[in-house]
Amino acid sequence: MSKHHPAFEFINEHFIESLNMTVQHFKHKVTGAEHYHLAADDPQNVFMVALRTVPMDSTGVAHILEHTVLCGSEKYPVRDPFFMMIRRSLNTFMNAFTSSDWTAYPFATENRKDFQNLLEVYMDAVFFPNIDPLDFAQEGHRLEFEEMENAKSNLTYKGVVFNEMKGAMSSPVSTLWQQFSSELYPTSTYHYNSGGDPKDIPDLTYDQLVEFHRFHYHPSNAVFLTYGDIPAETHQAEFETLALHRFNENVPKVMVTNEKRYSAPKSVTGTYALNEESLTQKTHVVLGWLLGENKNPMDVLKGHLLSAVLLDNSASPLRQALEESDLAAAPSPLCGLEDSNKEMAFIAGVQGTEAEHAQALETLIIETLENIVKDGVDTAQVEAMLHQLEFSQREIGGDSYPYGLQLIMQALAGAMHEGDPIALLDTNAALEQLRKEVENPRFIPDLIQDWILDNPHRVRYTLMPDESLSAQQEAAEKAKLADIQAQLSDDEKQAIIAQSLALKARQEQEDDASILPEVTKDDVPADIKNIRPTKKTDTPTTTAYQTGTNGLTYQQLIVDLPDLSEQEKKVLPLFNACLAELGSAERDYLQTQSLQAAVTGGLSARSTVRADLNNIDQFHSHFILSGKALNTNQSDLANLMLETLGQARFDEHARIRDLVGQIRASVDQGVTGNGHGLAMSAANQNASPVANWNFNRSGFAGIQTIKSLYGELSDDSQLESLSNQFQSIQRKLMDSVKQSLVISDEEGLDGAIESLSSWQPMMTNTPNADRLKLAASHDRIHQAWVTSTQVNFCAKSYPAVPSGHEDAPKLSVLGACLRNGFLHSQIREKGGAYGGGATFNAEAGAFVFFSYRDPRLLETLSDFDRSLDWIMSSEATQAKVDEAILNVISAMDKPGSPAGEARKAFYQDLYGRSHEVRMKHRQGVLETSLDDLRRVASQYLRPEKSSSAVLTHTGTIDSLKEEGFEIITL
Repeated sequence: MSKHHPAFEFINEHFIESLNMTVQHFKHKVTGAEHYHLAADDPQNVFMVALRTVPMDSTGVAHILEHTVLCGSEKYPVRDPFFMMIRRSLNTFMNAFTSSDWTAYPFATENRKDFQNLLEVYMDAVFFPNIDPLDFAQEGHRLEFEEMENAKSNLTYKGVVFNEMKGAMSSPVSTLWQQFSSELYPTSTYHYNSGGDPKDIPDLTYDQLVEFHRFHYHPSNAVFLTYGDIPAETHQAEFETLALHRFNENVPKVMVTNEKRYSAPKSVTGTYALNEESLTQKTHVVLGWLLGENKNPMDVLKGHLLSAVLLDNSASPLRQALEESDLAAAPSPLCGLEDSNKEMAFIAGVQGTEAEHAQALETLIIETLENIVKDGVDTAQVEAMLHQLEFSQREIGGDSYPYGLQLIMQALAGAMHEGDPIALLDTNAALEQLRKEVENPRFIPDLIQDWILDNPHRVRYTLMPDESLSAQQEAAEKAKLADIQAQLSDDEKQAIIAQSLALKARQEQEDDASILPEVTKDDVPADIKNIRPTKKTDTPTTTAYQTGTNGLTYQQLIVDLPDLSEQEKKVLPLFNACLAELGSAERDYLQTQSLQAAVTGGLSARSTVRADLNNIDQFHSHFILSGKALNTNQSDLANLMLETLGQARFDEHARIRDLVGQIRASVDQGVTGNGHGLAMSAANQNASPVANWNFNRSGFAGIQTIKSLYGELSDDSQLESLSNQFQSIQRKLMDSVKQSLVISDEEGLDGAIESLSSWQPMMTNTPNADRLKLAASHDRIHQAWVTSTQVNFCAKSYPAVPSGHEDAPKLSVLGACLRNGFLHSQIREKGGAYGGGATFNAEAGAFVFFSYRDPRLLETLSDFDRSLDWIMSSEATQAKVDEAILNVISAMDKPGSPAGEARKAFYQDLYGRSHEVRMKHRQGVLETSLDDLRRVASQYLRPEKSSSAVLTHTGTIDSLKEEGFEIITL
């Protein structure tokens, strides 16, 4: 029996061999709070407390509460402990999430002292928050006059979540999911927008917020999940001491109700805002079925297998039907299994169509499924999808966010819905059972019949663009505010002004940060990892790393980017995206897709251009083909990668047109999600050749290029021309200098190296003078990019230095210091944006300000300028600089997966960022002083050198023109 604290009872434990991890389950004796501990030999410890939150309206109460509980608590009565702890910590992850039926508070760190500090703050915030009415007004919503103390000026809505959700619901896919799920789930919590609908958020009262916390945030309704090498008993002692001992009762859990099932399918039509000249082929049509509960891991696995067989790749029968249909441009981003809700859903559909095709598309989907039931499924395809499930179970993540947190998220649905989180982590037994069941050739057809075709709880949702909707929404909000203002008494007007002034005073007060725990520069590790290649191979073109990959091999082919024509540069992103999706070596694309699924964990191609350490106008450029596979499939992976680059089927013209259409259909979806990144890229576009390349390939200009290219492909001669350009790029790559990277574990490394022997005939390593040529004008820009959005994204850039310059670390610290000391308060708290800050961009050699989901525009650009006055004032202190140093070091030291760490080490060496160079940069960060920041701010952030770019909507065009902005429609 595992050791545990006396306040907890041991339930069970289970060793998961494939993860080398023991999962232990405990329950708090008094409150019934559950604790799942994922015991692993990993110093990056993770904590999460998750609460079942089940809102029954779209006021965003759970989301606003998530924000508000982090604004001060009983033990830490400061205004902003969450953001204050971000800058007093060496965390590798720190955040909070609101999902459709739970709210979670996770963090991760490799430092034990830091773990304790963050645990104390999180536990007090969750269970004993102050929930100050002014914090509710700031984070949720409030009424405020445009001129704060002038009751005759227009009344406005303000609030961080209010503006965040305006930004979120500017995305067509977010709108589609919200409207579709409200129909698929007509009576339960999933019917509502848990993040909050901007039109409903102002209906939430402070008393409702407090009551929601009282009802949902009791420990009986909580699940604690931990991961790492801190023992469960140690965690439980802290849980008991910090919070649980103060609760003396076990209250009923808040649970999601099951849906009332439809007796017949239904069809619904909705609209989304789109301000574009052409609304042609901008409609979405999706079909969804409500399935069973997600508590049984076998059902979850069956759902994933079914979804994969039908939709995983272009050879999957349902995806093939959707891709090849002339009625739409691409399958919908919603396609697949939704298993995070208590009752799962299966969804299939398209984007880039017309509403008039909705019935025909529904018929296509139903008939395709009926044919599969009648004709069966190729057993090789089912085997390939089982292979994919095994691969995903084995792969150790951690490059995007901590591996332990990924595992916790994988288990969370089971914990929240009284299922089995352990079984969701250890799928080996279920996979073996599934392998036996799929031996019956009727397994998949019968599953389709039972779960889908015989299931009357089906919704067809058609979402059409509406060019006038945005203006209607804005007019409706203004009319509502005008009506409220017209009915206000003098006392009510004064109350609004009084609240605004009180909030302003609260935002400007200087809290006593000393009551919060902290780590200091003394807690920063002296050294950083220095991962070296494991062995030099017989061929100088191969670099090999041995690390804990859990039976997987990663291979990359790295090719110097050759000189390309201007047109080839434009189409290179399309070449990258299409390469692994086409046929190869005499196979058509369907055969190649099937082979990829059967023997790899995926192939992908990309190009990268990185700035030189010491000269901003010089750069390194490479094309990279990546693949991964189980160790048993190393040779198959190597051969398939060789065939993909050397023998791609660029004669598959119809396939190329379909692929470009899919890319075109999806390119708009990510604009508002990454609006700040795109605005920064635009502001930096002339700062360096690398920045200009990124803007033209993946920034606003790249988006315009894809739109334009796709519009030309209806002409067969243009399609032929694109195919020829792809072939030209391929020929140049085959003639260019190449090297390879292989990463595997002890059992797989020698075989992985041997498998690359088939690459040797093409491994050109004679330097070619005709390398990629790029340049930058260094001209200032002043641009406004206009799209369909309810909020703004702002950026301002200043030319600075290359990353190897001695001032680069100082500029990195300056960004964190300006964000922590000034911009967070001005842009987020007072301005109402979801976020804002500043950063040093090494690739552009530039210092950049940004804001995210921002209701303001020119005022924010002004705040960027005012931050430079702040750094020169007495409010900026060395203590704030030291906090910023911790922020920068924390980001630099963030660990990745074992394979990711090896890959990062390879590219650091490739681009001249040796251990010595990185240690020098790190030391430069640690030694930064306030005087350093004032010097670099004065030296580099000069107004006459700045460039500005914003992503905005049509309503701001006139004011931006007055300010001299160039207006460009995206």
